[in-house]
Amino acid sequence: MDIYHAFIDLKPGVSDMDFAERIAGYLDWLRDQDRIAGWRLTRRKLGLGPKEMGEFHLMIEVHNLAQLDTAFGLVATRAGEVEIRHHAVNSLVGGVTFALYRDFPDPVRKTGEEKF
Repeated sequence: MDIYHAFIDLKPGVSDMDFAERIAGYLDWLRDQDRIAGWRLTRRKLGLGPKEMGEFHLMIEVHNLAQLDTAFGLVATRAGEVEIRHHAVNSLVGGVTFALYRDFPDPVRKTGEEKF
């Protein structure tokens, strides 16, 4: 499983619940079309965490990079239903930082033959 992370701060005055509802509408829609495997939204608690990581942490799970590429391909069209849903979320975001991680160890990993 690959996990696409977004560390998000909202624009001033944006409702946290409005953001959460729009994220759900967008990502549930992508999941229902098998463009992503799943997702999760978390929020910094008690102010703990570096400010650079944003107040919200969004994790989008994909089975592999091919599925992520397919999702990006749909979003990149910037047209139709996907653009309506993407804009509904993106218009609330004041700042975002992205990262891509994978489950470890990889399911294909062999041990004992490494040269380093």
